[in-house]
Amino acid sequence: MFVGGVAFLHGAILNAVAMNIEVLIIGRLLLGVGVGFANQSVPVYLSEMAPANIRGALNIGFQMAITLGILAAGLINYGTSKIEGGWGWRLSLGLAVVPAVVLTIGSFVLPDTPNSILERGQTEKARQMLQKIRGTQHVDAEFQDLVDATEASKKVNNPWKNILQPRYRPQLLLCILIPFFQQLTGINVIMFYAPVLFKTLGFGDDASLMSAVITGTVNVVATIVSIYSVDRFGRRVLFLEGGMQMFVFQVAVGVTIAIKFGLNGEGTLAKGDANMLLFFICAYVAAFAWSWGPLGWLVPSEICPLEIRSAGQAINVAVNMIFTFIIGQVFLTMLCHMKFGLFFFFGSFVVIMTAFVFCLVPETKNVHIEEMNEVWKQHWFWGKYVKDEAAIGMRRSDEIRDV
Repeated sequence: MFVGGVAFLHGAILNAVAMNIEVLIIGRLLLGVGVGFANQSVPVYLSEMAPANIRGALNIGFQMAITLGILAAGLINYGTSKIEGGWGWRLSLGLAVVPAVVLTIGSFVLPDTPNSILERGQTEKARQMLQKIRGTQHVDAEFQDLVDATEASKKVNNPWKNILQPRYRPQLLLCILIPFFQQLTGINVIMFYAPVLFKTLGFGDDASLMSAVITGTVNVVATIVSIYSVDRFGRRVLFLEGGMQMFVFQVAVGVTIAIKFGLNGEGTLAKGDANMLLFFICAYVAAFAWSWGPLGWLVPSEICPLEIRSAGQAINVAVNMIFTFIIGQVFLTMLCHMKFGLFFFFGSFVVIMTAFVFCLVPETKNVHIEEMNEVWKQHWFWGKYVKDEAAIGMRRSDEIRDV
């Protein structure tokens, strides 16, 4: 977190004072380094620190910070675009120092997780930390799980080689496919290019920025819904409901654009049609924000045992960033060639990913992070890859059976 914060801080400063495109690019590269380190460390940190019964809600705090950042960026961009003199963009980019400073200072304030303390051989300090964050002295069972997991991880010299073993096949595939599918929901079409999209649809320059703010507000509210429900109803319920809702409203957006603009892309939107289209988009954003948005970070961070956790999360972040880049690069070209068909294209992937969750993603609600292999053992498909020795005990098997 500290390295990410420092990189992000330097990137924000360079962007704010850039006198040429080269400095601006260097600043952006440093921002990318900061985002990469934060995306790697924060979800795993939250999953390791949180009790099993509220791990989902606490981990989704990461996504809440992202959605608040998106909303704040929309408001800041709208305000700085009104500044006369042409320097508003410097203020907009320079204000990124605020979260950078928070992340950097926070890295000194936050304690290490019991898992990481144990990995450095400080057994008693790790027990005290676990007792502190759980608020009780009675942590023997959970602490023994951590000790067992640490001992298992010490036998692994190379987590990258280890994650390729058949018994870790479920974790490897989910750490690849979940971020892959997350980007192919089509959310970046809406969030990254909302101003372009709304301007094309006839909202005008100012209205396009305000529309981005509207979708950002929906994003925040829907993430709150996810925080409330993820540990009550489970991950699978949110995945499946969100997938069905995204598909319905993505198709609705595509059909509306097809009717109003046709194959040649020419047409106009009446006020009523524009409001209806905005509702469809907001309903789609809401579905993403309480399903694939937060769960795309939560589930990969909680399913990997300690011996492959760093490699699994690195794969998750890398796949996410790679496909964010690819979608961002090809979206406008795809929109020009496919027009309304682009929404059907992403809608088809939503169907595929919803079926994938239904068949192959087990429920992880209320399962202690170091006992997650028991879930894989009991799954109809993944059970053939996970052997008995891959799991750590059955001290809380009654909790797992309840799940």
